[in-house]
Amino acid sequence: MRMLVSFGVALLLSSAIRTPDAAAEPRLDATVELGGLSPLYHRLQFGRDGTYFDYVKDGGQDVIFPFARLSMDLAMGRHRVVFLYQPLQLDTQVVLPRAVTVDGLTFPAETPLDLRYGFPFYRLSYLYEVSTSPRLSIQLGGSLQIRDATITFSSADGRTRRTNRDVGPVPALKARLEYTTVTGWFTGFDIDGFYAPVKYLNGGKSDVTGAIVDASARAGYNFSPSVAGFLNVRWLGGGAEGTSEPEDFSDGYTRNWLHFLIVSLGVRVALH
Repeated sequence: MRMLVSFGVALLLSSAIRTPDAAAEPRLDATVELGGLSPLYHRLQFGRDGTYFDYVKDGGQDVIFPFARLSMDLAMGRHRVVFLYQPLQLDTQVVLPRAVTVDGLTFPAETPLDLRYGFPFYRLSYLYEVSTSPRLSIQLGGSLQIRDATITFSSADGRTRRTNRDVGPVPALKARLEYTTVTGWFTGFDIDGFYAPVKYLNGGKSDVTGAIVDASARAGYNFSPSVAGFLNVRWLGGGAEGTSEPEDFSDGYTRNWLHFLIVSLGVRVALH
């Protein structure tokens, strides 16, 4: 976290010497993406004695799920502020091929099971334009992401259930690059990334190691100065492993790692 703060302060100080484009009119862009999400790898364990459950093999995540993403970008000279909302909820229904233990509760083999993996997040980012080329945009900065997780294992009759809910902050470094040709075509790359022992960042007692990577590559066309369309390929990965504070049914141990491939079509519209 100290590294992110120091980096942000340095960028703000460097912008004190104003350049000609620093006085440009503010621009507000809205971007919407719609597409499909394919879990390539997703495993989760609740409790030291719990099953390291394979969502793709045994949890019904061997299909393509609908995907949507909404973001707002405010540009003021070389400064960028980005707000992102990413809904992410994967609901599946399966019959367990083998017994599964979640936080001390065992679901026997052949149990009809309803699964919910809800992990939507909100992200606020700051970026600074470090390039001077009118065709090439290079932006560097940081993000603060808020996760809002609800993960549930429930028998179809509702008699046995384990659910885990968690809300918390996740800092990350961010970089963005976009190149536009004279004919209006563009290609770009965007990444948010973080890997660290969580307790050293938030000052808590939880012995947890966490990571996120949200990386995308896109290609598109500017139909007008206000409207652009693009095709986007994204890799969303990461997770956490370690022990936090024990709760009613849990000893606090969690292991959760995932890799999702996302392909989407997007539209970017200038609102101002």
